[in-house]
Amino acid sequence: MSEGPRRPPPSHRIPPRSRGEVEHEAERSYVFRRVVLPAQRFIHTEVLGGVVLLLAAVVALVWANLPSPLDEAYFNLFATGLSIDAGIFHIEEDLHGWINEGLMTFFFFVVGLEIKREVTRGELAGFQKAMLPVAAALGGMIVPALIYIALNAGGEGASGWGIPMATDIAFALGVLALVGRRIPSQLRVFLLALAIADDIGAITVIAVFYTSDLSVEALLIAGGLLAFIYGMSRAGVRDISVYLLFGALAWVAMFESGVSPTIAGVALGLMTPADPYYSPSKFEESMEDLFAKYREAHARNDEPAAQHILGQIEALTQGTESPLERLLRLLLPITSFIIVPLFALANAGVVITGDSVSNAVSSDISQGVAFGLLLGKPVGIFLATWLAVRLGIASLPRSMNWWHVLGVGLLGGVGFTVSLFVNDLAFDELILVRDGKMGILAGSIVAAIIGYVMLVLVTRKPASSSGEDAQAIGADPG
Repeated sequence: MSEGPRRPPPSHRIPPRSRGEVEHEAERSYVFRRVVLPAQRFIHTEVLGGVVLLLAAVVALVWANLPSPLDEAYFNLFATGLSIDAGIFHIEEDLHGWINEGLMTFFFFVVGLEIKREVTRGELAGFQKAMLPVAAALGGMIVPALIYIALNAGGEGASGWGIPMATDIAFALGVLALVGRRIPSQLRVFLLALAIADDIGAITVIAVFYTSDLSVEALLIAGGLLAFIYGMSRAGVRDISVYLLFGALAWVAMFESGVSPTIAGVALGLMTPADPYYSPSKFEESMEDLFAKYREAHARNDEPAAQHILGQIEALTQGTESPLERLLRLLLPITSFIIVPLFALANAGVVITGDSVSNAVSSDISQGVAFGLLLGKPVGIFLATWLAVRLGIASLPRSMNWWHVLGVGLLGGVGFTVSLFVNDLAFDELILVRDGKMGILAGSIVAAIIGYVMLVLVTRKPASSSGEDAQAIGADPG
């Protein structure tokens, strides 16, 4: 039986094309061999993104609790006003707002790219394949929201029900990577697909329920610009500067409409072509022809002709990579190590005193968020997965058992980045924002610790025995 294409170990997932480029340079360059290649391997270590994010959050918490005036410097920094005046529009936001609504648009653009990839050719491609993670994601969104609503219905924090619905992919995968190579490969795939499906739900909630002072005119303009961009992509326009221009205009229109402008980033990601311009057969045929022409030009010492052909070869090679994959290669490190940590730095800072902790413990908002993440996520994910398997609409992978599902459910309760984002949209009063942050931090940290310990204990057995258990349990979940 075929094993399928080889995949890199879970801890080192350098994109194949990037790995090929660096390894080629490493063959002839000591610097690339000793510095760049190890750096690439380190950057693409799955746990690193979560570590950087955690460090940024810790820095924010420590900085916000330093003695005066150092603590004031933190809050004053992110309250610094910045404005853009282009004549036809004027946007004025503080640094915190520019990070949340501006830089995070690139994060949500990458989320859109990942959703497009998974839906077209990944773990969400096809009904049967997608049912398990989609069902798990639905359970992991509905149950936390219900727990929050039960504690906050009719109160001042009622609008925060969307906060515990999200899963932080970087943190969750980072914790899973810490467990080591003993985990079944399908467990990582399940968590990733679940988190992507969860993102779809979170984005829908943000777009539909967290919109204020809606301007229909601006929203129609944004929709028209996005439709125009989609038409350009279908027509084969490749000039990235054109997309940047109209994408920026769509962002401005979305901002003016009252809808979170990050939705424009998601929409642009979903519109990005997932197929390369040249198929493997077309590439092979064209490359053979160009190689023949290059040899002829080289034989007659026609340097301009040879360089012209090399330019064609470069363009042809670039055309074998889809725009989606190329943008993911470019933007994933930027969002993982710059944008998301900056977001954490700007949003995780909360003053922790005896009074604030006491207030948070008794706050319905903090309790709703913390219990939603810590209890609602694992319970919702486990029950929805069990129900999907029980009804026969999905099947549990042979290498996984129900303890694995519960462990993944706990990691799903690590709702840091998107939860903080929704928290900022849900509340206007600073005290409510603070209570939401306290609940997010408490619920996410405890869920991560318990999930890690559980998965370490569950994966002590060899993978084969776990697989046998999973097969037996999967055959009759009842």
